Amino acid sequence: MSINEILKNKSIKVIEVPKWGTFLRKQWENVFANHLSHNEKKEIFMYDDDGFCGYLWHVFSFEKRVCLKEQEAETAFNNERKNSCYIFYQHTDDVFIVEEAANLNANDLLNEFDVYVVDKEFNWTYVKTHETGWCGPYFSYRDTKA
Repeated sequence: MSINEILKNKSIKVIEVPKWGTFLRKQWENVFANHLSHNEKKEIFMYDDDGFCGYLWHVFSFEKRVCLKEQEAETAFNNERKNSCYIFYQHTDDVFIVEEAANLNANDLLNEFDVYVVDKEFNWTYVKTHETGWCGPYFSYRDTKA
């Protein structure tokens, strides 16, 4: 079942917005990795050799930003008050705007990888990686830096 179907089955309002991924990835980087220089970002493989995004979540796995990890991250995400959120991905431009998201939780994202969830103000983020179990998931607040 797709994330869209899962959320709709929980009566969570979802609006699909194609082509917003690039914008939201850049916004996420500006908020959660703004304390790193371009070279520091390259050193932790946030970019690949072509200058395109590698993995933004490397800011957490390389411990360049304070975050909660694994079960603590899931618990924090589940307990975070959620009204409106964005869900977007590392390698696609698909975006979901999620309204009335109070019931959104980590289990809803079990089949998702390299997915980012942020509130609309980018005050917090939850990231589930393709390496979950080894790296991530992660949860961090905007004002927390390493």
